[in-house]
Amino acid sequence: MDATALGLVAVFAFVVLVFFTVVFLASRYKRCPSDKVLVIYGRVGKGRSSHTLHGGGAFIWPLIQDYSFLSLTPITINIPLENALSQQNIRIHVPSTFTVGISTAQEIVSNAAERLLHLDQKNIEDMAKEIIFGQLRLTVASLTIEQINQDRESFLESIRHNVEPELNKIGLHLINVNITDITDESTYIESIGRKAASEAINRARIDVAEQDKLGAIGQADAVREQEVRVAQALAEAEKGKKQAEAGQRIFVKGQEAEAVQGENTSAANIADYNAELEVKKAAALQRGEVARLQAQVEIQKQQYEAEQERLRALEVVRQEIDKNKIEIAAEAEAERIRREARGTADGILLRYEAEAEGVRKLLNAKAEGYAKLVASANGDARAAATLLLVEKLEEIVARQVEAISNLKIDKITVWDTGGGSGSGSSTSNFLSSLVMSLPPLQDLANMAGVELPEYLGKIIDESKGLKPGDAPKPDEPQAPARRPAKKK
Repeated sequence: MDATALGLVAVFAFVVLVFFTVVFLASRYKRCPSDKVLVIYGRVGKGRSSHTLHGGGAFIWPLIQDYSFLSLTPITINIPLENALSQQNIRIHVPSTFTVGISTAQEIVSNAAERLLHLDQKNIEDMAKEIIFGQLRLTVASLTIEQINQDRESFLESIRHNVEPELNKIGLHLINVNITDITDESTYIESIGRKAASEAINRARIDVAEQDKLGAIGQADAVREQEVRVAQALAEAEKGKKQAEAGQRIFVKGQEAEAVQGENTSAANIADYNAELEVKKAAALQRGEVARLQAQVEIQKQQYEAEQERLRALEVVRQEIDKNKIEIAAEAEAERIRREARGTADGILLRYEAEAEGVRKLLNAKAEGYAKLVASANGDARAAATLLLVEKLEEIVARQVEAISNLKIDKITVWDTGGGSGSGSSTSNFLSSLVMSLPPLQDLANMAGVELPEYLGKIIDESKGLKPGDAPKPDEPQAPARRPAKKK
């Protein structure tokens, strides 16, 4: 292959390399749609976990960076809030609809990139719903029923003030709040509505009655003025006519009588018109007064009905508040009784556990002491029992002495003849028998199944002619009694 072909091949390879490089770099340039937020994560800068971009585009460096999108599509969340406690301790239902979405503000969208990037819409909706539920209950608890029901603008502003900062912490923005309807189980809101409707109806009736009264009075005044003016005009016309006739008759001789008669007729007609005018004035005044009194009666009737409705609404509210107070007091008393019973049971359990622990430790200590005692006796349990009995000898002897000392003998009468058998007097035999009535120490040990050592004494042999319990002969010296050795 000649140099020209090699050159063409090299040029073609270079062109192909440049083309694929341009295509690769173009594929790493990502454009952000208007309804999304581009989130670049990886190595994006010191102290930053991601870089967000709304609109435009950015180059994604291979290996050290990656990207994802956050949708700006609004999310509609239905909040069926029920039994929310208001400031008046009245539970109400506030069903509402919230519209939220990812914010485009830089400090808020960074929170969304950190907390919502790989979550689906269902998880985002559940998270927002929990936040809205809690803040909505808090808002309702800070307001009265009247503030919630009558001033909806202030209520919505309070909701936005409490909910939006919490949503911003996870990157969401509150777009809209729509309260559909507010109800309560005690019908307090319905009573307020009936009261407002009654007040509006009463005001309308009062206004109508007032306008009817003004219309009747004005109509009566107009009719009266009209009648007065008509009567005045007729009287003036008739007067002018009569005056003209009278003047004519004055100038005509021979008609003086007719002139006098005309004057009298004219005066009579004027008097009739004046009387009729006064009657019409009185009738118009009477109609106006009747209309005014009827309007006052209607107004008082409406005021009475409005007062009755107001008192009924107040009574309903008072009874509902008393019922809530009784329920709260009963719940508190039940909780107190439950806690006291739980505390008493815990105390009894702890006392029994402490007693059982003490008994267990006492038995363990005794068992450990007995084990050490048997071990000190080279494993001889009988010898260990003997040692334990020796420990109690002093107490046994003390109990024997106590038995004699506690005998209450007021007087003992002994008939002593001196005896002739050489075995002692009756008095000495009585005292000896009294002392020997106590069980010997060896017999007590034998009854316990323990054999005492010889240095604590032994039973006298019967081969010497003495039986246990017999007094020694006078001619034989009596061995002195040895006291049991005390264990140190």
